[in-house]
Amino acid sequence: MSARANALKEEGNTYFQNGDYKSAEVLYGKAIQQDSLNPKLFTNRAMTRLRLQSWNSCIDDCLRSIELSPHNMKAYYTLAQAQLALYHPNEALSSALTAYDECLKSDILNSSTRHISQLVLQAKKDKWEAQERERIRRRSDLLRELEDGLTAMKGFDLQNLGVKYQGRLESMEAKEEREDVETGARKKIEELRSVFALADPENLQQREVPDHLIDNISFCIMHDPVVTKTGHSYERSTILEHLKRSPTDPLTREPLTIDELRPNLALKQACAEFLERNGWAVDY
Repeated sequence: MSARANALKEEGNTYFQNGDYKSAEVLYGKAIQQDSLNPKLFTNRAMTRLRLQSWNSCIDDCLRSIELSPHNMKAYYTLAQAQLALYHPNEALSSALTAYDECLKSDILNSSTRHISQLVLQAKKDKWEAQERERIRRRSDLLRELEDGLTAMKGFDLQNLGVKYQGRLESMEAKEEREDVETGARKKIEELRSVFALADPENLQQREVPDHLIDNISFCIMHDPVVTKTGHSYERSTILEHLKRSPTDPLTREPLTIDELRPNLALKQACAEFLERNGWAVDY
């Protein structure tokens, strides 16, 4: 990186840390003009644009960063967040899983692994919920029309917030108002679905998988869970495969060997009982 590009990047970092994302975005852009082949500069600007909720521009920067550095974990992680914000759960899940794989191959700090794991699970939930919404909506034209109306209202309200807090979207007040809009819309849709589910519980009931039944490596429902000395449970086959590559706990990064794994019989029974009652869950 040239001296000028590095100086602009460092100045941009200062603005970013102080919450002035518009200024940071401008400075990262100037740094890119000085060094257009540096993937870190595109990643930095993407992270800034994520804070500014400039989702499409964020995605463009992430893709450019990945083009320059195919194993750029931060770029995939940021990309997944922007894709989720645009309600593209399939693409977000693919990006988040790639970030997770890249993280497991590296010596990244523990918090990165946990954060990316949470993002993968959120993307998978969003993908499943999108499939569930479509399944339920196909059962009722009226429900579909009402949900579309509530979703459109939420989008309009969020757009107004973006205008109101332009350049200050990370302020406490902006975050609180955004959370109010998101929560309010979610509650309205949940109440709407509950009303329709009461009328037709067999076909319109929302189907969900409890988080504690999901493996933190494959993000599928466990069939033969084992527990580590730190209390984390994994599907036996996936943790064994992971330990072949790295003798560490995937979440805590503490040393871990096969001999330290123990069957989690209570969780295994819970998984079996859930699958027996909910055959659809094998496709989760």
